[in-house]
Amino acid sequence: MHRSAGAAMAWNVFRFCTALRGLGSIMILLVLSIVGVTYYAVVLCNYGPALLAGGASTLGALAVLLLFHFLLVMLLWSYFSVVFTDPGSVPPNWNLDFDEERGETVPLSGSDFTSQMNSQQSMAHNDTGHSRARYCRKCNQLKPPRCHHCSVCGRCVLKMDHHCVWVVNCVGALNYKYFLLFLFYTFLETTLVTLSLLPHFIAFFSDIDIPGSPAALATTFLTFVLNLAFSLSVLGFMIMHVSLVSANTTTIEAYEKKTTPRWMYDLGRKRNFVQVFGNDKRYWFIPAYSEEDLRRMPVLQGLDYPVRTDLDGQEL
Repeated sequence: MHRSAGAAMAWNVFRFCTALRGLGSIMILLVLSIVGVTYYAVVLCNYGPALLAGGASTLGALAVLLLFHFLLVMLLWSYFSVVFTDPGSVPPNWNLDFDEERGETVPLSGSDFTSQMNSQQSMAHNDTGHSRARYCRKCNQLKPPRCHHCSVCGRCVLKMDHHCVWVVNCVGALNYKYFLLFLFYTFLETTLVTLSLLPHFIAFFSDIDIPGSPAALATTFLTFVLNLAFSLSVLGFMIMHVSLVSANTTTIEAYEKKTTPRWMYDLGRKRNFVQVFGNDKRYWFIPAYSEEDLRRMPVLQGLDYPVRTDLDGQEL
C-alpha cells in the first residue's frame, strides 16, 4: 500500500516536472506579450499621442516615455540574462581536493576518486556527517556545498535557489544576481506604468468623455490592472529575496535550515551582498560582473564559499 502510494506520488511529480519543461518558450512568449500590450497602451495609445500633441503635457509625457524605455531596456536585458545564463553545473569529476596555489580543484582519478565517491554515498545516508560535499544518486556525482538537484532541469545546480517558470530556467549561483535585477526593474517598470495610467483608469469611472477607440481604452484598462497586480506581487517576492540575500541564504536553504539560530554562510549584510553583486559598484545595477570580480572572487563561480570562523563545527 505504502509502495503504491509512493509510486503514485513519484509519478505525479514526474508529470509535473515534465509539464514545466513543456512550457519552454511559451512562458517567454507570454512575458513578451505582456510587454507588448503594455508598450501599446503606454506609448502608442496614451503618452505617444500626448507628446505629439504638444501643450503643457509635453514635458510630462516625454519624462514618462524616457523613463519607461530605459526601465524596459534594463528589464529585458536582465530577463534574457537569466534565461540564457547557465545557473551553474557541477564540473566533471569535481572533488573536495583544492589546490590553494592555483585556486582551483584538482581532479581525482582511479581508486582515489572511487574511494571518495563511495565515502560520499555512505554519508548521504548518514545525517551526522560533516563533509562539505554530498552525493547525488540521480546524477551519480558529488555535490559541492549549497548545490541541489533540480527535478525539472534533471541536473544538479550550484547554489540553487528555485526553478522559475517565468524564465524557463533554474536560478542559481551564476544567474541569481540577474534574477534579482529582473525583479527590481520589473517592479520599477510596473509601478511606473501603474502610476502613469492611474489618471486614465480613474477616468473610466467618471462622466468625462475619454478620447480613443474602444480597443485602445480596453487595452489601457487591462494594462493598468495587469501592471498593478504584477507590481504588488513582485514587491512581495523582492522583499523576500532581499531578506535572503542579507542572510546569505537561498529559498531552498531557508526551508532546510528552518529554526537554525545561526547560519554558517552568514558573514554580515555587507559581505553577503557583495557575494551576490560583486565588489565593483559600477556593475551592481547591470546584469554583468567585472573581469576583476570574476577573477578575484571564487564565490561567483559557485563552488567555494567562505564560512564563519566561529561556526566551524556546525553541520552543513
